[in-house]
Amino acid sequence: MSIEFKMAWRNIWRNPRRTFLTISAIAFASIILVFMLSFQLGCYETMINTSVKISTGHLQIQAKGYLNDKKIHLVIKDPDKIAKFLDKIEGIDTYTFRTNAFCLVSSDKRTYGVVVTGIDPIKESRVSTIKSLIRKGGYIEENDDYTALIGEHLSNNLKVDINDEITILGQGRDGSIAAAVLTIKGIFNSGIDEFDRNIIMMGLKGFQEIFSMGKTVHEAIITADSLGEVSMIKQKIQNIFLNPKEDDLLAVPDWMEIMPGLLQGIQMDLVSGIIMYIILVIVVAFSIFNTFLMAILERTREFGVMMAIGTAPSRITKLVMFESICMTIVGIGLGIILGSLVTLYFQKHGIFIAGTEDILKEYGIPERLYPKLSLISASAGPLVVLLITFVSSVFPALKIRKLNPIKAMANV
Repeated sequence: MSIEFKMAWRNIWRNPRRTFLTISAIAFASIILVFMLSFQLGCYETMINTSVKISTGHLQIQAKGYLNDKKIHLVIKDPDKIAKFLDKIEGIDTYTFRTNAFCLVSSDKRTYGVVVTGIDPIKESRVSTIKSLIRKGGYIEENDDYTALIGEHLSNNLKVDINDEITILGQGRDGSIAAAVLTIKGIFNSGIDEFDRNIIMMGLKGFQEIFSMGKTVHEAIITADSLGEVSMIKQKIQNIFLNPKEDDLLAVPDWMEIMPGLLQGIQMDLVSGIIMYIILVIVVAFSIFNTFLMAILERTREFGVMMAIGTAPSRITKLVMFESICMTIVGIGLGIILGSLVTLYFQKHGIFIAGTEDILKEYGIPERLYPKLSLISASAGPLVVLLITFVSSVFPALKIRKLNPIKAMANV
């Protein structure tokens, strides 16, 4: 340990009250940044998982080009082969297959254009939360090939209710006319207006029969054990289908490609959060700048004496910088430890916001929100505080180089 460091450590405790207040300011900023960033990232993960489990999954396997142009002939020809492969991949929670077609749907009074989706009722209930979002009626059973689930907005537009019949009219995969009469078994409310207004769900087998699909499907919907494993699963799937036959080309879009609007919303919210964090750090930086500047002005005579007996200004500057580094490291260390402990507590018990439980339940979001501590959330904020604190201490320290020993000793 250098002599400058020992001297710096002793010097900062010459005025314990000022040192304690400076360290407390740094620690408080670090605690706030660790907790708030963890809470923000935890909420994002909850939002993403809630959104993907309504309809899209964390990632999908589909024919190339299907994401941008949902033509009925762009299909996965051998879903059984895909299923055997997915069963072997670690990190996958569950998966299901879906088919989709654009149709006209008619009731006795109105006609609308919608997307009809064929689902496997058992597998779908494991992948999506649609079963828990049903507000009227019930969920379709395994053999309910000609019953349907529709969104609340669509039921209002069509002026239909449970057990009413609707007629769907579209085009089959082979170009034939696809038509059927479906009985409404359940009405759901996902909280996403566009989804509730445009989607009809029916049994997969019935869909394949009506639209001449055979055994083919349009999408394999996959949910991962955790959000962090999505990229790994995607890479494994892509490696398997890297060199397929020309007629079996498949794509593996993840939730960011499927729902770019959700990603953009998160990015915008993150930017606004970062702006608030920057304001907090700047306020702390000015406080620390003032503390360091006052400390140097109070010790002007001391620095003058040191320079008069031959101490180089650069060495005094180095000493002052060590003092600021000592206080900063202690403050940031305490901030990370306390911030992590607070975050871990709420990560386990959650944060209940009174009065919002009904609204959150409406969108399938749990009534308790959970922050999520990670290396990024625990280190990013404190590292910024470290940088800003270091920069704010440089200017006061550089004033020492301009000191005149004689004037400094006279404290002029």
